[in-house]
Amino acid sequence: MTFLLAAIIVAITLGVTFWASRRNTSAGDFYVAGGRISATQNGIAIAGDYMSAASFLGITGLIALNGYDGFMYSVGWFIAYLTVLFIVAEPLRNLGKYTLADMLVYRLKDPRVRTYAAVSTIVISTFYMIAQVVGAGSLISLLSRGAISADIAIPLVGVLMIVYVVVGGMLATTWVQIIKAMLLMFATIVMTLLILTKFGFSFSNLLGQVEAKNGAEFLGAGVKYKNPIDLISLCLALVLGTAGLPHILVRFFTVPTAQDARKSVVWAMVLIGAFYVMTAFMGNAANVLLGKDAIEAANKAGNMAAPLLAEALFGGAGTAGGEFGLAFVTAVAFATILAVVAGLTISASTSFTHDIYNGVLKGGQASEADQFRVARVATIGVGVVAILLGLAAKTQNVAFLVALAFALAASANLPVILFTLFWRRFNATGAIWGIVGGILFTLLLIALSPNIMKIDPDTLTTGRHLIQANAIFPLENPGIVSIPVGFLFAYVGTLLGASRRNAAQDDRDFEEMQFRAYTGAGTDGTVAAHD
Repeated sequence: MTFLLAAIIVAITLGVTFWASRRNTSAGDFYVAGGRISATQNGIAIAGDYMSAASFLGITGLIALNGYDGFMYSVGWFIAYLTVLFIVAEPLRNLGKYTLADMLVYRLKDPRVRTYAAVSTIVISTFYMIAQVVGAGSLISLLSRGAISADIAIPLVGVLMIVYVVVGGMLATTWVQIIKAMLLMFATIVMTLLILTKFGFSFSNLLGQVEAKNGAEFLGAGVKYKNPIDLISLCLALVLGTAGLPHILVRFFTVPTAQDARKSVVWAMVLIGAFYVMTAFMGNAANVLLGKDAIEAANKAGNMAAPLLAEALFGGAGTAGGEFGLAFVTAVAFATILAVVAGLTISASTSFTHDIYNGVLKGGQASEADQFRVARVATIGVGVVAILLGLAAKTQNVAFLVALAFALAASANLPVILFTLFWRRFNATGAIWGIVGGILFTLLLIALSPNIMKIDPDTLTTGRHLIQANAIFPLENPGIVSIPVGFLFAYVGTLLGASRRNAAQDDRDFEEMQFRAYTGAGTDGTVAAHD
């Protein structure tokens, strides 16, 4: 039954993909669906893009195993959209065309910025993608009761995501994300209602049983993050990272106007907020109904808590109801992964094709046919890299892996975005320093952190102090250090590039950029400049 439901979802999404392929007549159609997606559709698609395997599988498992500390992932990811709504969505849509690099180059007028912004997009998208394919490997292994290992499952998902993007482009990706978002919301609502029926429709009763089983400390901070600075660092990365995630930012180019971009964010926040509230029910219920031992036996990182909880809620292991619950939720989770990896893949391939190939190598003169061809080749390349890295990271918790991608986005992209929009003296040298310095410094801290520098695999369960004693950088998430350093790199780079600054011209460019960013004048050719 499980494979049947998963096969039905794959068949439907592949049908959508081939339908969309007939509507891709230009590079703009492939990159951003021609900018014809409505605000409501885009909002649902953004939610589908954002509610990833990390959200459904990873956070449920983190809450089940770590209580309050796990729920901080839900809080951080939801609050993050306030930054997107109030600061990024409208100016990005008004200044850009297909990618983040378009906005930066519009202000800074330097083709070098396009290259580095594209590299940043590819690095962050690939890092984020690792979590999705890792989740896919765990899911398919569970589906097959171990008959199909992650070593086979991860390449299988990689091939499917390549097909979605190569054939259908952004239009197919958007509709796959819409279908996935509706399925995921339906599954979580049903599971939450079933949980409430078991606990007398009282969240307090549920938490009371969690406390009775694990102790009062489980409902407070410190179970996973013994060092409070680690928790603060995580929250900073989650709250600030969303505004720099390339696959989220590219969705604002798929709607006709900046007003539609803002409306999209509001629609997304409604769905995302409801979903993350329900993760608290699912994670705590998994702790009570399944127990930590059973969750960790299925997957040490806790990634299988949600499917196993569905099995228990629908009747338990060995029953027809339990089999259906496990099959349905696992199939939905599989659709979740396919949708998100498709969004990440098209973001990376669009950035390479539009920014590096067309914008830099061809000077903006590449033909539509060449751009289509290169975009498809880039998609295959991104997919292969994601598969290889996913195989290397297959034992990690998917929510944790995504949090590292958020730290990269917050450290490399966000400083450059904010300085571009609000600092008159900001220049191309500052943008390059901010992007390169933010990425390299964050990757260095990750390499020196407990995530990489550990004695042996048992360290994660025998005591966190052992990990930190052998790590040069003691925090799991580097955000609290890497984000300020990213801003510092951008600031220092701007000062170093000040000698080449044409103050009068730069002031005119800044004023023109602000006028267009917040009025939309010129985005449709209506106003080319202002007095």
